[in-house]
Amino acid sequence: MDKDRNQRLQAKSREQRFLNMMEQEFNFAPKIAQALLADAQDCLLGQPVHLQPGQMRVVLLKRDAAHGRSLRQTATKEVTWTINAGAEDLQIESQHGREALRHIRMQRLLSEAVEQGAAATQEDLAAALQVSVRTIKRDCAKLQQKGISLPTRGNLRGIGRGQTHKAQIVGHWLRGETYDQIALRTRHSLTCVKRYIQAFVRVVQFHLKSFSLGEISLALQVSEPLVKEYLTLYRQNDTPFCRQRLTQQLDRLSCTPTEPKKGVE
Repeated sequence: MDKDRNQRLQAKSREQRFLNMMEQEFNFAPKIAQALLADAQDCLLGQPVHLQPGQMRVVLLKRDAAHGRSLRQTATKEVTWTINAGAEDLQIESQHGREALRHIRMQRLLSEAVEQGAAATQEDLAAALQVSVRTIKRDCAKLQQKGISLPTRGNLRGIGRGQTHKAQIVGHWLRGETYDQIALRTRHSLTCVKRYIQAFVRVVQFHLKSFSLGEISLALQVSEPLVKEYLTLYRQNDTPFCRQRLTQQLDRLSCTPTEPKKGVE
């Protein structure tokens, strides 16, 4: 009885109605109808993701999507954006003001997009931050005048990915600047600056122990593109001063037991 009841309920479900429509009205084979249903559910409902406070899911164009096509013909990707980083954002706003906070959020959102295989437009940023596109364009111009790379979809076209703000912060540190100096220069929070540098040192630590990109990414919970960028930065700054500065940090981590086992995921 329960089996018959479940079958009757299933026959009246929205999923079965969709399958019936695909098979009866559009003449698709049952297997194709099932595949279409799975794709539709993935596009409309997305993959189950645990969002932290201040985060949201957005649909952006894929990082490698071709230019010159209509939006309907361009591949998209759903990503997680951190709109509000909580205490870090409050610290930035209290020290540097609302405009500086918006600039930091723009850099964070653009980096998160690229790290997840997508590319955001200025319109995407305006919608997420609830400001006008004109405001975003003005902010982009100010940041680019300061030499800050903004990996928007327009900037990425034909030139590849530029150096992210994370790598720029690490670069300042490698060249001898203190955390406080970097925070003041970049208008990032001190906590944020420390986190980027500590992640960079961890990446180098695991790299020197011959861990692969995937193993480092999994262990540190950072994207492979960011791991690659940090390793490129490490090779570009192979000077006696930078090596000494990095060695000091690596020595501090040498007693930390949190190291993954190679080949274990």
